[in-house]
Amino acid sequence: MILRWERMIAARYLRPGEGERFIFLVAGVSLLAVALGVAALIAVMSVMNGFRAELFDRIQGLNGHAVAQGFGGRLEDWRGVAARATALPGVVSATPLIEAPLMASFGTRVEGALVRGMTMADIARTPVIADNVKAGSLKALAEPDTVAVGAQLAQSLGVQVGDSLSLISPAGEVTPFGTVPRIVSYRVGAIFEVGIFDYDKAFVLMAMPTAQTLFNLGDAVGMVEIKTEDADRVASILAPLGRELLGKGVLTDWRQMNSALFEALVVERTVMFWVLSIIILVAVFNILSSLIMLVRAKTRDIAILRTMGAGRAALMRVFMTVGTLIGVAGVALGLVLGFTVLAFRQGIVSGFSRLTGTELWDPSIRYLTELPSKTDPGEVVGIVLLAVGLSFLATIYPAWKAASTDPVSVLRYE
Repeated sequence: MILRWERMIAARYLRPGEGERFIFLVAGVSLLAVALGVAALIAVMSVMNGFRAELFDRIQGLNGHAVAQGFGGRLEDWRGVAARATALPGVVSATPLIEAPLMASFGTRVEGALVRGMTMADIARTPVIADNVKAGSLKALAEPDTVAVGAQLAQSLGVQVGDSLSLISPAGEVTPFGTVPRIVSYRVGAIFEVGIFDYDKAFVLMAMPTAQTLFNLGDAVGMVEIKTEDADRVASILAPLGRELLGKGVLTDWRQMNSALFEALVVERTVMFWVLSIIILVAVFNILSSLIMLVRAKTRDIAILRTMGAGRAALMRVFMTVGTLIGVAGVALGLVLGFTVLAFRQGIVSGFSRLTGTELWDPSIRYLTELPSKTDPGEVVGIVLLAVGLSFLATIYPAWKAASTDPVSVLRYE
């Protein structure tokens, strides 16, 4: 418990006295360094969390938590697989899909395309597609030979709603002169943007009957996409289905499909946290230095307080309060700076891009078209406790030195 007179002296030592402006300057630099460290940690960790969450939501919005694929790209008993999947506890939905890479061409331009066939009901129930239509209407896919394309693919090819797009399949017809690629033309009925560059630059969406005709699958599909209540428990939830698929197909969950990407995000997030924590550690050393200088400057005051009856513990509390208050003020300022940066993050990135003349957030590299953010309250509390805790630890040695001052030696020649 800090006594009233101890708080009064601590508050007095926080203000610069005569000849102590350099100490005050060092303390101010320490406060700003703590603030910058806290702000950087909050901003970076929130962006990393947002990037992972946004990427996960958009990828799972298109690919589900797992897919049951048939051998050779054909799943004949897909209705039975879907029924057995939906009967499992924890499974939300099972959606039949046809998906294969082809080539898309318009005029003289040719781009790689990922063709996906879905039922009209499933297309309408997929928010990441249905809620992000930029032109046209997905209802047009019910018409024969009509497709929807990703926004980046449409831009690369130069197609618009109503244009005729050609899909080229290398698995064409066999002739005496070899295999002739199959080329089928489709009308563009809609253009959509899911927000993941790799999907927007390749996706071609069509109704299930149209896809079955294109790939000569008859009534079969390529896979069944499965969504569960808990993505982290997908392996245990779908374990019975995996055993039933042995010999007929293979079950792949989201960890296997995107393992390299999400593991890289975890490693990068951990490394960034510890690297940015060094900023706070450097600031803590500044607090240590300023307190040591303050103790040296206040040696005579400390000796007088000792002769007036102040105990060693009281003097330790005074200087520990001074250092901790500097750290707490820096943390408070860092919280304000961190959340301000997050609030205006997209404008800051755009401003730096215009200032430097370079694209700082290139969707072709970053996967997402905008800089995301998701603040974890638990992480914020952890960062605050880390900064305040290190600031408190930095006060122990200077406070101990102050408490160890011998008043007789100091005042002998006064």
